[in-house]
This record gives sequence, C-alpha cells and structure tokens, in this order.
Amino acid sequence: MSSTPDAAPDTHPTTQLDVPEGTQSLTITRDFAASPAQVFRAHTDPDLFTQWVGPDSIATTIREWNPTTGGRWSYVSTDDSGEYGFYGSFHEVRENERIVQTFTFEGFPDGVNLEILTLTDLGDGRTRLQSTAIFDSVESRDGMVASGMETGIVEGYNKLDAMFAAGEI
Repeated sequence: MSSTPDAAPDTHPTTQLDVPEGTQSLTITRDFAASPAQVFRAHTDPDLFTQWVGPDSIATTIREWNPTTGGRWSYVSTDDSGEYGFYGSFHEVRENERIVQTFTFEGFPDGVNLEILTLTDLGDGRTRLQSTAIFDSVESRDGMVASGMETGIVEGYNKLDAMFAAGEI
C-alpha cells in the first residue's frame, strides 16, 4: 500500500493510492471539504471537469460527454509533448453517490479499465471519494502507475480543492 501526502496533514487532505501487490486493481482515496453533490458535479459537469482533471501541465477538451447510465464520454488532453485521447462509457451513474465507467487510453485501445467511484458523506460538508480501477492485467496496472499517473491525480485533486475553496462549485 502506498500513501501519498500532497500537503501537511493538518492543512490539507491527502490523496491515498493503494496498489496491492500482484493484483489488477488500484484504489484512490481522497477527502474533500465539499458536499457529495459538489464532488459529483465536479465529475459530471464537463465545464468543471476540464478545469481540474489531470496534471497541471495539460489542457483538456471534451469531445463527447453524456454522464448518464449508458452514456459515453471522450476527451483529449494536450501538453507540450502532444495530444492524448481517452474515452469510455458510463455504466452506472447514481447522483451524488456512485459512478461506474470504463476508461480507455487511445494509445492502448485494447487496455480497458473499469472504474468504480463512490462518494461518502462524512458530515460537516466533507466527502470521501474512493475510486477503484480494475485493469485488464497486473502489467497494465503497473505500467500506468509507473507512467506517473499519481502526479496527475494529486495535482488534479489539488486543483479541485482550490475550486471548492473559491466557491466555484
């Protein structure tokens, strides 16, 4: 299990990345000073999503976005090195509670991940996000972790925290 603090524990939440040895899954846990409705909206409103998703060095453009059960999504992230496309399907969308979707990087179209995001109301305007990704193989999962995905997750959630603190969501 790996735990990654992205700021001092008493001043900012931490993003925890759990990568169990020899399995095809990883789990991300992060607490937010926001309601489940706010965190859900940040994940389903395309205009908000593009403002926080991914590392600081990228810009994201939505190509398709239908965050409903059975809907599809697609976006392109761009940085100094090029463009990176991603797409998937929303398999279950339960407002303010849960999103189940597939995730595919266009560069590896045979590698489809299943992602299960749950939101837990902690009270006092706080929400725990837990996202479990199940990869097609241990090697795919380990390759994604080695690619630096943790940096993008932490930087993205830090941007999301700033949006909550500024009252933008």
